[in-house]
Formats: sequence, C-alpha cells, structure tokens
Amino acid sequence: MNPALQKQSFPMKSLCALLLIGWLAGCSHAAPGDADAADSDGPAGQVAVTTAELMQQTFHDTVEAWGTVVGDPHRARAISFAHGGQIVAVQVAAGQTVTRGQSLLTITPDPAARSAYQQAQSALTLARGELGRTEQLAAQRLATQSQLAAARKGLADAQTTLEAQRALGGDVAQETVIAPADGVVSAISVGLGERVAANAPLLSFTPAHALVVQLGLQPEDAASLRPGMTVQLYSVYGAAARLVGTLGMVGQSVDPQTHLLPAQVELSADASAALVAGATLRARISTADFSAWAVPRAAVLHDEHGDYLFQVERSLKVSGQVEPSHAKRVDVKLRSPDGDSVGVQGPLDASARVIVLGAYELNDGDAVRESTQ
Repeated sequence: MNPALQKQSFPMKSLCALLLIGWLAGCSHAAPGDADAADSDGPAGQVAVTTAELMQQTFHDTVEAWGTVVGDPHRARAISFAHGGQIVAVQVAAGQTVTRGQSLLTITPDPAARSAYQQAQSALTLARGELGRTEQLAAQRLATQSQLAAARKGLADAQTTLEAQRALGGDVAQETVIAPADGVVSAISVGLGERVAANAPLLSFTPAHALVVQLGLQPEDAASLRPGMTVQLYSVYGAAARLVGTLGMVGQSVDPQTHLLPAQVELSADASAALVAGATLRARISTADFSAWAVPRAAVLHDEHGDYLFQVERSLKVSGQVEPSHAKRVDVKLRSPDGDSVGVQGPLDASARVIVLGAYELNDGDAVRESTQ
C-alpha cells in the first residue's frame, strides 16, 4: 500500500471512533427521559387501583344439595299379577310416556293354573249333577236331609273354587297389562319369554305429574331446615329455567352408603311436568336472612389468615403537603359467595371505598392512586 494513503487512514479511523462514542452517550442520556415519560401517569411508588363504594344489603343463608327426580312413592306403583305365567309380548320401554288403557305387556297364564281352572270347571259340573240327583231322591224320600245339605255344600264349594281359579287367570289364554292412568313406565322388571311367579313385580309405573326430588344433605345442615321451606331447583345440564319446590321431609337417619341425610322436595304440577324421572338437579334452600356489606367479587382476597379486602385511607394534608392515600387491609368473613356481588361481614369503614382492581398487587399500607368504577 502507498505509505501516504496509509498515513491518511489513521485520522479517519479516529474520527469514526469518536462519532460512535458520542452516539452511545446520547442514547444513555435519553433513557432517563423515556422512563420519566412512562411514569408520568402518577407519582412514583403509588399503585394504580380501581375502587367501588360500600353498601349494606340483605342476603340469604342457603343450604345446597344434589338430588334425583323420582316417582312420588305415595303415588308410584309396581304392577303385578296374582298368578304366574310367561311374558309373550312387551309393548313399551322403560321411561316411555303412556296413556290410560294403553297396552304395556302380555302374559299367558301358567299351565298349572290353566289345568286347575279346567279341573274346577269339571268339579262344578259334577257338583251340580250330584245336587240334582240328591234332590230327586229326597223328593222320593230316598235321601236324607243331611245328604241333601251335603250336596248343596259341595256345589257351593265347587263354585268358590272355580271363581278362585278364574281370579288366578286360568280362564283366559293370555292377558294384557294396561296402564292404569296417564304416566310414565319407570322400569320394566321382566323380559320377553320370561316366566314369572305369582305377585312378582312386572313393571313400575308413575302417574303423570307425580314426581318428587330425593336430596342428599350434609348432616350438619339438617338443624337449619324444616318442612315447608322453599327450594330452588336447577338442572345440571345446560341453562335450564329455575324450578321451585317445597321441602316436604328431612330425614333423621344418615344413609350408610352415601353418609348423607335423605330429604324430599315436593313439586307443583307445572314443575313436575317440566322434569323427567332420573334427572339430576342442584337444589338451593334459603334458610335465613342476614345483612352484610355488598362488594364486588374481585375485591375479596384470601390467604393463610382467611378472607380479607383493602379499603382506601384518604390522603391527609400534613405541614402543607398532601400525603398520598394508602391501602388498609381489613379481615372479613365471606357469608354469601355467589354472584357478581358477594356479602362480607367485618369492621369495614362505611365511608371508605373498597379496592377492586389492583388489590392483588397490594400490601397493607401501600400508597395507592385510585379511580372509581
């Protein structure tokens, strides 16, 4: 390289290095200015919060439970026959709605019952003939009055036996079970072709609008419940409309399997018509009214010491200077946890606003800058 050009390159490199150092120094001086602009929303050290006003409100103590819709045990019934037989047709399915007089299933009588009926028929025919002969002999003074009385008793006994066999179904080739009223076939206990004994349950039937809700309660809740209380019922499937029932019975013995107390909710005709047997419901029973502070749900926090919230202690003017507002922790008891507005009880200052947004970032005594909602 030409020595003259080499000598000229050194001043140029030095100039570039000086320009680079100056640019970096300018950037380092600009950073504090940007930070000051970012903090221009309020004084340093203050937490931005949103507050809401306190107000007293009436809430309801409630007991919640889960239950199942079942047929009213006072109106549901099991259908059976007084005689045995064989199932030859099943015309319905479990859960099906039926009308009064509709065929449910068909049964043929037991062969032994059919044979016994035919024997009873023969015995009745024989008894009638025997009585006729005895009456003729008695008219000719060839039979005594005791023989005539015995023949009459034999006829009466034969008639009684035949009626009993007819009641057992021996007089028909097959018999159809019909619905005694409009309702629902709750369950079917037999299958096609099955032989059943006398008085064996064939199916369970629940009349229309004869449903109740069987609940399981925590034993400690029983003391606050009594028959006649209003029960709000909600379906667990989707957003179905709320139904209303009446607490009819609260059990006094814990179920050994569920370890819950049984209770029964009576339904109006409209509520019963809107439900189906076997559906699962959530029940809410209002037990007592109480007064509490109504605050937004987001305002209530919880730690190892329990529930609490923050209120704003207003700024004071000290020695001509305005002191910032501060967050004050207040321990509370959450009484009504449902809904957007919840009920709390505690030593709250009615004139101080409660902190809603920003409360998670606070400690007791932190300086705050508030806006209302």
